[in-house]
Amino acid sequence: MDFPQLFEAVPDALVVVDDLGSIVRANHQAERLFGYPPGGLIGLELEALMPEGARERHRAHRADFTANPRLRPMGTSIMSLVGQRLDGRQFPVEIALSTLNSNQQVYYLASVRDISETQRARQVDVRARHDALVARIGQLALEASDEREVIEDLPEVLAEALSIDAVAVVFLRPGGDALDVLASVGLGDHGAPMPLSEGALRRALVDGVPLIVQDLARQLPAETGWPVAADLGGSIAVMPLAGRDRVLGALIARSSETRRFDHDAQHLLRSVANLLAALMLRQRAEEQLAHSHRLDAVGQLTGGVAHDFNNLLTILSGNLQLLELEYGERPEARELIASALHSVARGAELTAKLLAFARRQRLNPRAVNAQALLRELTLMLRGSLGEAVRLQVECAANLPAAHVDATQLETALLNLALNARDAMPRGGEISIHVNERWIAADEAGPDFSAGHYVVFAVSDTGRGMTQETLARAVEPFFTTKGAGHGTGLGLSMVYGFAKQSGGQLRVDSRLGYGTRVEMYLPVVPSTTQERPDVAGQAPVRPETGKGETLLVVDDELEVRKIAANFLRAQGYTVRSAASAEEALQFLREDPGISLLFSDVMLGGGLNGDELARVARELRPELAVLLTTGYDNVSNPFPEGDVFELLHKPYQHEQLAAIIRRHLDSRG
Repeated sequence: MDFPQLFEAVPDALVVVDDLGSIVRANHQAERLFGYPPGGLIGLELEALMPEGARERHRAHRADFTANPRLRPMGTSIMSLVGQRLDGRQFPVEIALSTLNSNQQVYYLASVRDISETQRARQVDVRARHDALVARIGQLALEASDEREVIEDLPEVLAEALSIDAVAVVFLRPGGDALDVLASVGLGDHGAPMPLSEGALRRALVDGVPLIVQDLARQLPAETGWPVAADLGGSIAVMPLAGRDRVLGALIARSSETRRFDHDAQHLLRSVANLLAALMLRQRAEEQLAHSHRLDAVGQLTGGVAHDFNNLLTILSGNLQLLELEYGERPEARELIASALHSVARGAELTAKLLAFARRQRLNPRAVNAQALLRELTLMLRGSLGEAVRLQVECAANLPAAHVDATQLETALLNLALNARDAMPRGGEISIHVNERWIAADEAGPDFSAGHYVVFAVSDTGRGMTQETLARAVEPFFTTKGAGHGTGLGLSMVYGFAKQSGGQLRVDSRLGYGTRVEMYLPVVPSTTQERPDVAGQAPVRPETGKGETLLVVDDELEVRKIAANFLRAQGYTVRSAASAEEALQFLREDPGISLLFSDVMLGGGLNGDELARVARELRPELAVLLTTGYDNVSNPFPEGDVFELLHKPYQHEQLAAIIRRHLDSRG
């Protein structure tokens, strides 16, 4: 077979060009492939068979090849080549190049093959492998008890699947100024946080927009804070991990080859990034829920302990007050009794903090203007924080009023400010910012309701907390301060106050980067129901009885005795009952009982609130006063009477004043 016959017999399109790039011969397969009539290719420049945007670049490649001829078979390049038919349609091709010598003239033979079907098959195979990989990662995420089990192996799996040099999962620190590398392959040792300067990577991470750079050396300067050396060239892909309200981090992939991240590679990275972000959000939601359950359990235990402790304090305080009445004229006795009463008062303060954490403290919510409250608080703080601490206070204009207990809010902010000061032994800056925020339904969590909030944020530039410390920050009695420098109840009290007020507390801290505490408090609702609040109001003068008969109900014998002795000392006749059933029997038998004084928590049967309701049904004119060590403000009978509540331990003068007022008001 001679050359012309062979030229027409091969299945590939063959084109022969001279050293100027003009086509001097083409077989019929070439004419059919590119859509030209017989002889229509002769005389055309070779670049006429490719898209216009690639022609100039190809002329440079052709000039390089003619200057240095070499055999280049098909399939050896990963570059994607595109041919163009006469009608403008484009298609992928592979090209093999070789030289021909004829009559001392050098020609160049190009063998062209349409790989449309081959490329589609390759894409189907690649996408199938990618889909299988995403499914496998998803299955691992569902089975993993900890996100780290998935994250640690992910970079190596992706690097192998894409045949690239480096993959990293990074976490973006609040503020967007540094990255923590959670797992990586090909990046070397990156145990320390990596500063993140201004540039394309930071914008991609902060804005949550994927970024693909196909040629690092040309498109991206090296000083933009990439976690790999950009001056080595190659390409890079950044897929942000989107959280609910901010970007959590990113999946970063790098190849030493330019234009390495095609559509399929980007799709794989984006799918894995979305899967990883969902895993991290699920893990954090589970941690928050478990943490909330732990705190609720500790709160219930703490509230019970505080109730029992308050009963003990009531007995101690009551007996000391009776001794004071008996021996108060003796200086040596007065001094001893005063010291003991001071210790009782400190114990009462401790139980108040425990009750705050347990969300069972007594609150008197009302409309609070944040700007007015901060003006008064700032004056006190500037004198308390010391000269080494700079205080910055900023309150947004036209804020709605918060529906909270103003005194407890001041105490909570003071606690946060003093904690911040203690975290900066060498001084620093404390910022208090107040604004409003709406929490949408999709942002709400298991213990954080959607709604309208006023947010008090206290930030410091102190040493911050480790993640282990942060996980326990609001637990009662947990403290990192030395002995004698804190009870560990400050932050737990703030947490309990925020939760009982219908809000939430969020704490964000990183070791070396300070701490930010956000207290979400509800705005004033359209209608509010106030409950009378008399606990803590000390009477101006002691009140005495006029011989009226009072009924004291408490399931604790010693507590019952103290109340009875107080009231007898004031001139009242006292009947005592250990249960609601016994109390109701007294009320049925003795019409002369003028007032019911009962503990809220009674062992078995009716509680104090229920007893009071039944007693009022029996005796509508009966005066009622309740007391509790829980200091619970809930009223289970909002449509009926709301009974006054006296907090244990109480002073005998305080009890006498309230009793007298109730008796006088009932006639």
